[in-house]
Amino acid sequence: MALIQLTTRIAAPVERVFDLARSIDAHMASTSQSGERAVEGRTSGLINAGETVTWEATHFGVKQRLKVKITKLERPFLFEDEMISGAFSSMTHQHRFEESNGETKMSDRFEYQAPLGFLGRIAESLFLTKYMKSFLKKRNEELKEMAESDRWRNYINEDAHQGAAHNVRKRNPQSL
Repeated sequence: MALIQLTTRIAAPVERVFDLARSIDAHMASTSQSGERAVEGRTSGLINAGETVTWEATHFGVKQRLKVKITKLERPFLFEDEMISGAFSSMTHQHRFEESNGETKMSDRFEYQAPLGFLGRIAESLFLTKYMKSFLKKRNEELKEMAESDRWRNYINEDAHQGAAHNVRKRNPQSL
């Protein structure tokens, strides 16, 4: 099993970064290098706990589908998606968000296993982990640019975003 861990610091409120990370539309915009698009399940808006999305994209010159389900969601601090079907033998992606001094630390824990047993482990070590890490870093850079500019407004309803931020601060004011 391969593990990729990334941390991205973003000069934006935690609620904004959290919602951008679970926005189907922002995801498609941030993964243009693979032409990723949502084709089944939740295909636009903000994905929620228990919902699924099937992504279609081209990786290594091959069109692939990956269906994931949101198995955990604790707004605005954590969500996790797990593969239901796709090219991997297994895949879990945990997204954590922590705000401190007006900056959000977004942490990814991407754990996966390639198919084909021993051959899959060789692929992981030779090229797949490097490819996936680069893919995730690029996506995070795009999300950072969206969150730190006005582009986030294209993907998040400002009224709903403001109301949710107020409710989070009421529940846990010292964390924000």
